[in-house]
Amino acid sequence: MNLKTYKKLRAKQLNPDFKSAVEIVEIPISKPAANEILIQNKFAGINGGFDTLLCRGDVPYYINLIPPFDLGVEAVGEVVAIGENVKDFQIGDAVVTTARGGGYREYQVINANLGVKVREAMPELLTLIPTGVSALVALEQVGEMKSNEVVLVTAAAGGTGHIAVQLAKLAGNHVIGTCSSEAKAKLLRELGCDRIINYRTENLNQVLKQEYPNGINLIFESVGKAVFDTCVENLAVRGRLVVVGFISEYANNVEQITQPRLYHQLFWKAASVRGFLMAHYKEYMPEARDHLLNLYYTDKLKVAVDPTQFQGIESIPDAIQYLLSGQNCGKVVVRF
Repeated sequence: MNLKTYKKLRAKQLNPDFKSAVEIVEIPISKPAANEILIQNKFAGINGGFDTLLCRGDVPYYINLIPPFDLGVEAVGEVVAIGENVKDFQIGDAVVTTARGGGYREYQVINANLGVKVREAMPELLTLIPTGVSALVALEQVGEMKSNEVVLVTAAAGGTGHIAVQLAKLAGNHVIGTCSSEAKAKLLRELGCDRIINYRTENLNQVLKQEYPNGINLIFESVGKAVFDTCVENLAVRGRLVVVGFISEYANNVEQITQPRLYHQLFWKAASVRGFLMAHYKEYMPEARDHLLNLYYTDKLKVAVDPTQFQGIESIPDAIQYLLSGQNCGKVVVRF
């Protein structure tokens, strides 16, 4: 590659196999037009669920998306050129972006209004924007998080989960976190999780029934399948379960099940199951973003970036597979 071109990852077809669906292309670097900035991406955040579902054609608000289309949403980089009329950015400024198609590429041009200026282009910020923003809005706006409640976070050592754990603790709650390894349990202990359940060595349903007989007030659920069923079964009276994902089914066909309808479990407890998708809560993003950055810059929030190194556009399919395998501790990022 020379200085006039760059690489990006795009979907060449709709296919449930991510590696088969994508291709790397090399294109010219565009100059920013008026009100635009050219950013050299330094890090991209991996969102394996969204990426996989998008390549399967299973994202409802992109149902008519026709290949080829660009992939990746989360990126942090530096401004290398500015168009006319741009006043809020200068060359060298660090900026976070969350535009579909702007993540899995070495350079991007966006409207300056879509960039968020930050102190430094570092991978930790991708754990906050948009990942941490999603956790905060899901807990507060959808889950109606209070204080002095029991909060359960599944996949608690993941990029979103470990932020949700800390936000629930900061709100004054007793927090349970599920994970699948001792390394993840160690991270959760460092974050102040009150009860850690390694589901490979303990039975989640048994622990919840024995240790929390009154049920769980708020559940932040991102796994799906049997974990979701167990969580619903253990909701407290007026408990709220927020569905923020279903990673167990992202890389597989949706499991068909036959069991009693959900209202049989919810009605007698006046409990509820609520879906969360950030796209439907955009109005809360700016305030949540500023709040999270303040927590981070004042050392009230710890950020975990998975230590596994993924370098360059070519590594993105492997990074996605790594995340979907459940091995990660914290946010998975690709470096450029």
